[in-house]
Order: sequence, then structure tokens, then C-alpha cells
Amino acid sequence: MEVRIAEDWKALLHEEFEKPYFRELVAFVRQEYASGSVYPQGRNIFRAFDKCPFDRLKVVIIGQDPYHGEGQANGLCFSVGAGVPFPPSLQNIFKEVAADTGRPIPTTGELDRWAEQGVLLLNAVLTVRAHEAASHAGRGWELFTDAVVRAIAREKQGVVYMLWGSYAQKKGAIADPTRNCILKAVHPSPLSAYRGFFGCRHFSQANAYLRSMGREEILW
Repeated sequence: MEVRIAEDWKALLHEEFEKPYFRELVAFVRQEYASGSVYPQGRNIFRAFDKCPFDRLKVVIIGQDPYHGEGQANGLCFSVGAGVPFPPSLQNIFKEVAADTGRPIPTTGELDRWAEQGVLLLNAVLTVRAHEAASHAGRGWELFTDAVVRAIAREKQGVVYMLWGSYAQKKGAIADPTRNCILKAVHPSPLSAYRGFFGCRHFSQANAYLRSMGREEILW
């Protein structure tokens, strides 16, 4: 079936789009968009892939669910559009970037600049009903994004996986730690950030690894 996603990712994932679960998922998502407010906007569902070409992929960051507040979700995990106040987890991510790398906290929460440098900002679930967290969980998105992680693990090595929280760590467990850089910490949410996210230094560690592989660092 036809899915509007970047051509390089489409070639990699085409078999998933023909599976019964994905057809059921598409039917469900279309009905949800037709009957109420769903985030992100339909054209942004696969934006994480559109912004990060497969051949440039260097880093994978795994989130769980899109933001469910109005105007927040933009298709990249943890990211919000320009002018949107930073959600708490994103605030904490920027605090750790600043402490770790010396980069100033940015004026916008839009993470396109990361994606365009080769950071796949992948939510496990790609859509959500307005104001209802995890409302599209268990509908098939997790199967699809598991397939994405499997494809990356199969086709690429030398990738940095930033796995924050038990959910992301479980999803990223397929990646071979002998062929990639696996960085684990608690989730950056206010509930857990002080238990090991702050001070994890993942951003400088990622760059050190990329440097060791002869690859260009990420300007966080």
C-alpha cells in the first residue's frame, strides 16, 4: 500500500506496509483523524524519517508517545515547534546538553537541526488522540517501530543508541552492543531525571564515539 514516507526508508520498510497489522493500523488512524483531533498533523506522522535520511543516520533516540497537547507534537520525539514552550522532559534534555557540552540552551524546542545531522528522533507510537496520552498505543505502531529498529540494526553498525528509560531500553535491546554504541540512562522526565539522567553525559559520549569512527560529530 502507498505510504507517504521518505523513499530511502520506504525501500527499507516496504514489506511492513503490506502486512495485515499495518493495513489495520492505517484504517484505525484514518478513522481517528476523521472523527476528532489527533496529533501530530497527518503530514507529520513520518516526519522523523523525512528529516533524517537513512544514509546519514548516526544516532537513534527513542521516545514513547507523541505530545498530546495542542500544537506540541511535530513528528520528532521530544521536539516541539518554534514558539511552543518546552515540555519538562525537553527542558531537562537541554539542561544536560548545556552541562555536558557547553552549548547554550536554545530558544526553540524544534529538533529539526538534530534530525538533519543524522539523529532519528523516533517515537514508539506515531500518533495520539488530543489530550489522551497513549490513546493509540497497542494499535500496531509498536510493531512498525520495532521493525524500524530491527532494520537499522540489520543494515547499519556504528550507530549511537540513546535509550532513556526502561521502555526505550527494551525497544532498543535488539541493537548489538559490540557493533554500536549503546547509551542508557533513566528517562529525562522530572520524575526521574535526578536519578541519573543529569550527569549521564550522553551527548559528549555520542560525539566521542562518532569521532572514533571517523564520522562527523553532532552539533547538539
